[in-house]
Amino acid sequence: MKLILTREVAGLGAAGDVVTVKDGYARNFLVPNNKAIAWSVGGEKQIESIRRARSAREIQSLDHAKEVKAKLEAAEITVKAKVGGTGHLFGSVTDKEIAAAIKSATGLDIDRHSIRTAGHIKLVGKHSAKIAIHAGIVANINVNVVAA
Repeated sequence: MKLILTREVAGLGAAGDVVTVKDGYARNFLVPNNKAIAWSVGGEKQIESIRRARSAREIQSLDHAKEVKAKLEAAEITVKAKVGGTGHLFGSVTDKEIAAAIKSATGLDIDRHSIRTAGHIKLVGKHSAKIAIHAGIVANINVNVVAA
């Protein structure tokens, strides 16, 4: 089956790439998770807009990636969450909330899919996270979860 990727898929390609995969993989994983759309002649027109959006988000050079890494590691990232009486959160802190906190603290627009935590963050306090910025460049940040 021929598809247009709308998101980066590890081992397959980046957003805007046209790929051919087995029908089951497309039907059961890529399309339901909004990682790809079916290829068509009309869909070819969307490829350019997907690639433009990807290039605007992407960090272009290695020097720029190193600057972003330094800025992220120096920043104080604070996430406010609802907390119960014992210090446990109602739910957990998501990658989307961390990305929003990074944007408010540094002004950098980080893709939430590039953020990796050591597990679910369910307690108040300091936690570590890793952000894949560029090929081979990973920023280690500290996320401070406080009561809202």
